[in-house]
Amino acid sequence: MKSKFTWIFTLLLAFFIQFSYAQERAITGVVTDAQGMPIPGATVRVDGSSNQGVQTNFDGVYTIQAATGQKLVFSFIGMGTKTVTVGASNSVSVQMEDDTTVLDPVVVEGYRSTSRKKSNVAVTTISAETIEGRPNVSFVQSLQGQIPGLNISTGSGSPGSSNTSVILRGLGSLTGNTEPLYVIDGVPSNQSNFRTINSNDIESVSVLKDAGATSIYGNRGANGVIVVKTKRGAFDSDLQVRYSSVTGFTTLQKHNYNIMSSSQLLRLEREKGIGDGATGGANGPMTDAEIAAAPNTDWEDYFFRTGISQDHNISFAQGSKNTNSFVSLGYFEQEGIVPNTDIKRISVRSNFTGKSTNERFNYATNLYAGYSVRNQLEQETRTDIDGNVLQNPLQGMLSSLPYLDPAFYVNGRQLYDDVGGASFRNTPYMLMDYLKNIYNRYSEIKLLFNGSANYKLTNELTLGVTGGIDFTENQRVFARLPQSYLAILSAETGGYPQFPGLEQQSTTRDFAFNGNTRLNYSKVFGEKHTVDASLMTEYYKAHYNSMVFQTTGLNDRTYEPGSGTGYVPFNPATPNLFQRTVAASKFRAGLFSYFGMFDYDYDSKYGVGLSLRRDASYRFDDENQWGTFWSASARWNIDQESFMEGSSITELKLRASYGTSGNQNIGGESPYSAPNPTRTLFATISGYGNQSGIALSQLGNPTAKWETTEQANIGLDFVYNKRLSGTIDVYRKYTKDLYQSFPLSAINGTYDVLANVGNMENKGVELLLNYDLFKGGVDDFNLRLMANGSYNQNRLRNVPAGDQFVGDLQVQSSDEVAFQYFAVKYAGVNPVNGNSLFYTLDGGLTENPTLDDRRRTGKSPIPVYQGGFGFEADYKGFFATTQFTFVADVWRFDSDLDNLQDPTSIGIFPQADDQLRAWTPDNRNTDIPSINATNTANEDFSDRFLRDGSYLRLKRAVLGYNVPAKMLEKTFLGSARFYVQGENFLTWTKWRGFDPESNGASTFGGYPTPRVFSLGLDLSF
Repeated sequence: MKSKFTWIFTLLLAFFIQFSYAQERAITGVVTDAQGMPIPGATVRVDGSSNQGVQTNFDGVYTIQAATGQKLVFSFIGMGTKTVTVGASNSVSVQMEDDTTVLDPVVVEGYRSTSRKKSNVAVTTISAETIEGRPNVSFVQSLQGQIPGLNISTGSGSPGSSNTSVILRGLGSLTGNTEPLYVIDGVPSNQSNFRTINSNDIESVSVLKDAGATSIYGNRGANGVIVVKTKRGAFDSDLQVRYSSVTGFTTLQKHNYNIMSSSQLLRLEREKGIGDGATGGANGPMTDAEIAAAPNTDWEDYFFRTGISQDHNISFAQGSKNTNSFVSLGYFEQEGIVPNTDIKRISVRSNFTGKSTNERFNYATNLYAGYSVRNQLEQETRTDIDGNVLQNPLQGMLSSLPYLDPAFYVNGRQLYDDVGGASFRNTPYMLMDYLKNIYNRYSEIKLLFNGSANYKLTNELTLGVTGGIDFTENQRVFARLPQSYLAILSAETGGYPQFPGLEQQSTTRDFAFNGNTRLNYSKVFGEKHTVDASLMTEYYKAHYNSMVFQTTGLNDRTYEPGSGTGYVPFNPATPNLFQRTVAASKFRAGLFSYFGMFDYDYDSKYGVGLSLRRDASYRFDDENQWGTFWSASARWNIDQESFMEGSSITELKLRASYGTSGNQNIGGESPYSAPNPTRTLFATISGYGNQSGIALSQLGNPTAKWETTEQANIGLDFVYNKRLSGTIDVYRKYTKDLYQSFPLSAINGTYDVLANVGNMENKGVELLLNYDLFKGGVDDFNLRLMANGSYNQNRLRNVPAGDQFVGDLQVQSSDEVAFQYFAVKYAGVNPVNGNSLFYTLDGGLTENPTLDDRRRTGKSPIPVYQGGFGFEADYKGFFATTQFTFVADVWRFDSDLDNLQDPTSIGIFPQADDQLRAWTPDNRNTDIPSINATNTANEDFSDRFLRDGSYLRLKRAVLGYNVPAKMLEKTFLGSARFYVQGENFLTWTKWRGFDPESNGASTFGGYPTPRVFSLGLDLSF
């Protein structure tokens, strides 16, 4: 009986144990790193289960259903995978360790990816975290100050403007393209298209710098390559939903010109005997009482505003065992600091990836569609005031007399009736009318598609294809509304007063296809020898088409911009000015290439890489259509040597590369002559007897070819004590066959011809450092310091035919910096009479220099030093980030200051209060000439207003808080984050204007980069 009872008891116990093993329950725990810091986003799954697992929240906490005896697998990027068996406890916490095999991240190297350890080339990669949530239309602006050697300067702060200069490792061309090649998911693209692309879709940006990385791009790689990778889903992952929102406020950055008040200016006019101060009184000059009663208008309130921006994004990511997807929707809206300037954009992205069960075949598709509408100023830098050229509100604040009353302006007709023709004095009223009655709208459709497939023919041999299209359609509607002052002025003076107004419509379509096929061989021999070789072909074709229609003369009763209504019917008797015009153009570009790459690695210690590419371009004559580009690179992973065992230096790698690349983007159909049928009224040349004519606008040169850049690079990558990491690169770029103007005798029908003449050299050093000052061990406090900087020396070599002048104030000279300023040296003020003094070429003093007294200044708008630094910190959910940027040894003409210190404009324009310390018989020791100086016109070709444009800027500051997971346990949220952010907050500079950040040789009414304050929210579900 006892035996029978024992058997039954054993059977029940076994059943109970089996039941216990099979019964799932909630298992909770915390995942931390080696320092005990929580790891958000770590994946936890049940081994062998079809369940796709869960992810830890911001506090590293997870909850998963599992049964006793099952195994939980913990994984996270940069950490070794850890497996733990579930026991009786409902709590399973793990501490993950760094995995050196995982810590070696993937590096993009042009048509291929490799590990950082095995990379031979100079490449800098930044992640999505440094781009997301920034109040910038284009992600390119967010790269500023983060990548050594990459100079980004904004020529316009207007919403949606593409006037951003991006130069890598110095200027690469004088007349051709100077920007890097942009590649988005394998499709070449233009920076101007980025205003339509959602920055929140970007996963990483890799900047390829040296020839080892760029020569494989052949005739498009001379200026470097920026590779953009967009986000994707992950295999075996649950649906992840993320929503982000940013609301921002943009304001004008203040200048330091210290413009005179009305009373100061009127007294100055009274002293000089010109303007309202001298003639506006009841009996001649204004009395002190009349001056005190004059208006004191701050025109900034009329020409600028606080703009509001908003950015909303929602994304969905998920994956099964063999497929994954990422879908995002975005809406972006930004108002400019100038009225009637703004941009609105909607976008959608769908990225899909799949693979076969045996993983021999994989494929991917990327689809992006965007639509944007933006309103812009007609011409930001045109400031003339007459019947034909529109005006610039940006210059208006600095050109409007403060004692004028804005209440004077009612509308365009009243303004014309009261003041008649245009005059500089009435600048503010005309600008008020301009902002009200000028319509300038652009709409853009952007489509990007890329598809790729790879099939493993054998374990070593893979065949792959990639194809992508880039389509852009831009439409512009510009109108000078019938009720505007300029429309009325033009109609009245043009002999057609009953129908004022003008409309212009234009459409541009760009379509580009890029496809390549590749055969890759990869094999490991004897466990230590790795060979990777590829053969590829690539085809690129682009078509550009444009059409422009213009009509002058509109019926204000029926006209609606862009609708086609209100046009004046055709009448042969109508003056020529009011006849409709139509123009169209088209252009094609294409490339065909074949190329190969070879890489050899020995035991992760030594590696070499070779590349060779042959390119054919549509742009050149048959004899120069083909070009050959190549590179060689090598590395030595010193940390893998036995003598480095036990060293605190955990990574030490020496790199070197040398090679060539080209620049074929040197201007349209440059090898061919271009006849230009014209009419006097609309063209830049005059037709004989006011008849249509044909003029040679460009002399053909069938010997033209691409510019070729040779580049040598030596680099060192290191990690010390797992806290300090850095990269040092030293490079030399030498560009041959610069495509530029070469002077000819006028008997040839033109003064110059574009030809490949002269060379240019850039030499420099780059440094990138990251230091984890505190890493989790001190009360959960983390602090990382970041810094980068670069030095670049630019020199022209072998410039033909002596000095080549660029305008009156710049020159290209052999063994000198490009675009060097060439001006008479300013010597100050003559203490005897208050006139300006200048140095002659032989060092003497004169009040009346000539153009022959100009000299090389050694100064240029090309910066010599640039970089950035900052920190990232977090403590118990709070986080903060700062980013400073700096540029040094860069020079520009301050044209605005020139105008504000010009005594000849007293009574016409405002003046800076510098004029209060101008020379007088009682104030002879000063740097400001007399208001009655007779030779200030000579300053136009002097260096008096050549100013240092160096600056240090607090580019970005962020302060935020991650909501603890415990507070979200009873909500539908997986995580929540709030932050405040400032862009362009503080600037330290000698520059007195709105913004020292510029990509031009001078500033004159440019749209300044705004200061932005924003509030952000990130949620996940």
